[in-house]
Amino acid sequence: MQLWIPFAASAGTLLAIASFVGADWDAPPVESVQIGYRGTGMYLEKDIEKEKALRAANEVPEAPWEADPEGDRASELYENVQVLGDLSDDQFNQFMAAITEWISPEEGCEYCHNAENFASDEVYTKVVARRMIQMNQTINVDWGDHVGDVGVTCYTCHRGQHIPANYWYDDQEPKPASAMSRHGGVGKFVGNTSMPQNALMDYLLEDKSIRVHSLTALPDPDSPNPAGTKETESTWAFMMHMSEGLGVNCVTCHNSRAFNDWDQSPPQRVTAWHGINMTRALNVDYMVGLTPVFPENRLGPEGDVLKIGCSTCHNGVQKPLYGVSMLQDYVDALDKKGPTDVPDFSTYVPGETQVMGAETPANSSALPLQTTVADVAK
Repeated sequence: MQLWIPFAASAGTLLAIASFVGADWDAPPVESVQIGYRGTGMYLEKDIEKEKALRAANEVPEAPWEADPEGDRASELYENVQVLGDLSDDQFNQFMAAITEWISPEEGCEYCHNAENFASDEVYTKVVARRMIQMNQTINVDWGDHVGDVGVTCYTCHRGQHIPANYWYDDQEPKPASAMSRHGGVGKFVGNTSMPQNALMDYLLEDKSIRVHSLTALPDPDSPNPAGTKETESTWAFMMHMSEGLGVNCVTCHNSRAFNDWDQSPPQRVTAWHGINMTRALNVDYMVGLTPVFPENRLGPEGDVLKIGCSTCHNGVQKPLYGVSMLQDYVDALDKKGPTDVPDFSTYVPGETQVMGAETPANSSALPLQTTVADVAK
């Protein structure tokens, strides 16, 4: 008998045991819910062990107080209020108190403001915050087909952090093995797989076709499918990003017997379609334009701005914050559009620019007419 055989068998046994009891082993039970005919594979799977942690991470904070809509407008009381000027003084201060807790609970007002001149735009985060408020308004007003009446607030993504936990950027590392290779190793934004690591660039920044499904079992010379292996892998990588970001499996949006057929798909597929279009529009219209404002340490390795993906808002659950709306406490701030002017961000100079906006005189002293604790991100 060869001596290596018992050693190999022992090693294999130990490896099998370690895989079952190791820290990364995700043991059953998994909850399955049947949503289609028996035998069609239409089951939603949910990891019960993660549910408790997800519930805790998606608790909704209460509003600091119920704001009074009456009284003088913020634009009459404070200088350099460009987006939220129509709010009452109480609404304005309530929203400033809330956004501080949503994004910079430790630093407070000074994360976005010069404490000696709250109206100044010299702190770059204030310029970013103003544009993000415009983005929230656009989502809630224009993208109801995706966010419904629940809407979004800054907290939907930030959850008390300066930068949302989930974002993506131009991922070029590790480099592909050759110019002919589409794979560069483990793609951190595509489910840690070896699928094309920059697939999100194709669909959430560019507008490449996602559909690769052939309509016939065999090639049809009259209607050839232009998609090849490369396009299929990119689509597969993007679908994994969506699946992980929402904590769902394929049949949440697709019918297992006909992935391509809209008529046989669950209605969630339509919501997801609007979500893909919305996310692309937000990256193109809001995030990319802000690139000159961000310091180098807030950009990706290739110098591009950090971008929005499905996981940025969803954070591992199908409906962000389990569908609980925070918007009713901030209707006038985030569920209505204020001015939509976009300044030339390439002219921004951190530490110097006092007013980042076309309608307000440049190099203004921008001193606040009134300063309160909540006089934060005007």
